Amino acid sequence: MKYLLFLFFLLPLAAFAQLAETFADGNFTQNPTWSGDAASFSVASQVLQSNGPATTGTQLQLATPCQASTGTTWEFWANLKLATSSGNLADVWLLASQADLKSPATKGYFVRLGGTDDEVSLFRKDSAKAAVLVIDGQNGTLGSSTNNVVRVRVTRSLQGQWKLERDLGGGRNFMAEASQPIDNTHQRSAVVGVSLLYSAANSKNFYFDDFNVTDATAPLLTRAAPLDARTVDVVFNEAVDPAAAAQPDRYRLATGAVPTTAQVSALNPAVVRLTFGQDFASRNTLEVRQLADPYGNVAAEPLTATFGGVPVAPRIGELLITEIMARETPAVGLPASEFVEIYNNTASKILSLRGVRLLKTGSSTATALPDTAQLLPGQYAVVCGTTRAAQFAPYGKVYGVSNFPALSNTGDQLVLRGRTGTTLFEVAYTDDWYRDQRKKNGGWTLEMRDPSTYCGGTDNWQASQDASGGTPARRNSVATASPDRTPPTLLRAVALTASTVRLHFGEKLDSTAAANLALYTLQSSAGTALGVRQAAPVGPDFRAVDLLLGASLQPSQPVTVAVTRATDCAGNASGALASAGFALPEAALPGDLVVNEILFNHRSGGVYFVELLNRSARYLNLQGYQLATQKATGLGTCIISPAAAYVLAPGQLVALTSDPGILQAQYPTSSDAAALLAVAGFPALDNSAGTVYLYDATSQELDHYAYDKSQQLPLLSTQAGVSLERIRAAGPSLASNFHSAASTVGYATPGRLNSQTQDAAGGGQELTLTPELFTPDDDGQQDFTTLTYELDQPGYVGSVTVYDALGRLTRRLLRNESLPTTGTVQWDGTDDNGRKAAVGYYIIHVELFRPSGGERREYKKTVVVGARL
Repeated sequence: MKYLLFLFFLLPLAAFAQLAETFADGNFTQNPTWSGDAASFSVASQVLQSNGPATTGTQLQLATPCQASTGTTWEFWANLKLATSSGNLADVWLLASQADLKSPATKGYFVRLGGTDDEVSLFRKDSAKAAVLVIDGQNGTLGSSTNNVVRVRVTRSLQGQWKLERDLGGGRNFMAEASQPIDNTHQRSAVVGVSLLYSAANSKNFYFDDFNVTDATAPLLTRAAPLDARTVDVVFNEAVDPAAAAQPDRYRLATGAVPTTAQVSALNPAVVRLTFGQDFASRNTLEVRQLADPYGNVAAEPLTATFGGVPVAPRIGELLITEIMARETPAVGLPASEFVEIYNNTASKILSLRGVRLLKTGSSTATALPDTAQLLPGQYAVVCGTTRAAQFAPYGKVYGVSNFPALSNTGDQLVLRGRTGTTLFEVAYTDDWYRDQRKKNGGWTLEMRDPSTYCGGTDNWQASQDASGGTPARRNSVATASPDRTPPTLLRAVALTASTVRLHFGEKLDSTAAANLALYTLQSSAGTALGVRQAAPVGPDFRAVDLLLGASLQPSQPVTVAVTRATDCAGNASGALASAGFALPEAALPGDLVVNEILFNHRSGGVYFVELLNRSARYLNLQGYQLATQKATGLGTCIISPAAAYVLAPGQLVALTSDPGILQAQYPTSSDAAALLAVAGFPALDNSAGTVYLYDATSQELDHYAYDKSQQLPLLSTQAGVSLERIRAAGPSLASNFHSAASTVGYATPGRLNSQTQDAAGGGQELTLTPELFTPDDDGQQDFTTLTYELDQPGYVGSVTVYDALGRLTRRLLRNESLPTTGTVQWDGTDDNGRKAAVGYYIIHVELFRPSGGERREYKKTVVVGARL
């Protein structure tokens, strides 16, 4: 068999007639010009005849353009001098999307002559799919083996109704097929044509004549589709005259506004894009005047279309990510595919997603959302990979995109950017946000609780509560009102360079407000004002502002920055002046930064920590410093603050740990959350003995301390959870300068002043009792007495007991407890049974004992319990 493509593309000859070809000129090379396999065709006796190779399987093609597609009549004459079959047939294309009919991607409609049923039928061809029968003609109408003459006429109305007629005598006495269906699948045309399929013996047995294509109908205005506040696509039912359609004065809004530009689409000649110089109203009526199709059919005027709800580019906080599926397996009920959900966070705007990109921090590839994508007010949509879109189609609106970023199970920073590069939304999620260990393991989404507080972080997200594992493209299962009424706080200031200072805030800022130079003042310790040349909010999360100074900072010279007002992205503004101190850091010398406290044997469920002290007069930046359990870097080494500056002022403390939350939970009253720093890869410490080393970013050793459980207080019932504290800051990092933390502070002081600190040895004991007369009557005035003590050295175990004037035991306040070098003990005037002590004199008996030296001391203080009359 041989498949011969025979295509006609016909240039308009006159108004209304797009093709009138009788081959009277004896050729097909001009008026109109056919292109393709011209050598395989000839014109004889003013009839086009096939003349291809007598080889089964050869494909041939001729072509010329024709855009007629609707409101059109096609007519042609043919004679197939052969017995038609599945291997011998002709397809006459009425409209086709491209010149290459050999391509499976070609779309359009064609009339088939012959085939298995020897009939005349109408087919539709969709891209890369088998042809679909539209009108099934009567079987056997082309039943001759030598002479199948037929004239065919096909009409398509403006409404898309098809009519197929034939005259088997070749005249004009047409007989219509009964079926006249409506099919509007394809509305555009590039060509008309004929394709032939034949066996070798029939290479010269196809004849064609009298092709006529007529479009006598003017274009209709189908719809107006706004793209943004000033751009609208005007869609017609057929191609329009490109010269006339590009004239802006042919278009006018009911308000009188005329577009500044009118541009016919290069991809679809039935679409004209109009751009106006002002924003559209909420409802608009467009008029089009004196517009014709390419064949001179002029539209009755005016053509009108209304449109409203103009899509606009999203602003900050209007387009959000409200759901994240990062760990998709094991699946619970949703497809096992990563996705994010986007949401139109407005009450009345239709958002155009043209130019919007999804980015993952650390990735060089941006994911572009479809230019035609839109979201209605309050509407959700799933964004996922192109190949996954079909999986989410049952859930609602889905946008399948190429280059969808791979989401980390443990956490990522995701950003939505607008067409101009503006950050529309940012979220930096972690797997701690699930708040549920089972759901954290996979198959459940993270959902935003309240879109109105989209600036919020962990407090505004949690694992989905839906039984399927998530709520793609619909309202989140955890949705609840959670308004943000708290203004931002200034956390710290860090000098990045001699001329740049970064201010860190506790939440996302209004980036526009934060760029106001008048909000910031800087003053050196000498009282000199430092000018600010620029304030640059740091994206994409805007939790920091970089201040560019007019003069250079001097190393380790303290500066105070004051912020008169800070506004978060929810609009909450701080009413009080906030300030922070900082200085340009210097390189540390050995001994500047030392180990100040260590917990190497934590309680069950606890974590280790190592506290560092800057005992120098320099400001030190710990970024890139190393903590190790051996001298050479490698196993047992962690990097301190690798991604950001972390500056310690002189005398400042920081406790390094793997999990500050656990550490603070185990020492709630004796730890300082602001001085706890999470360090990835924190080394496991031997709970018997070991050495910790501290290096700077160049691997220079700054300090090391060899700890041993034998250094703990012998009287401890357990060493688990008890830290070793440095006694004297200026002393050496030796066992003699460390002691067990006091029981009265919970046995550890991470981030706080050591309970056993003593800056100078000796000095004698000092005990004071204030007030010496108190009235425990709960009136808020002198309801208790306080014993304040200062000890000459660490390591004391103490007991504090209250006796009445007759020497009878009234209350045991402390009993054999290890004491810090300074502290207080309170008595509220009650006895050991919780009853109020009688009015009178009482003796406070203090006993001190040092197990290491066997030293014992006793003190007595008198106090009076009174009453108000």
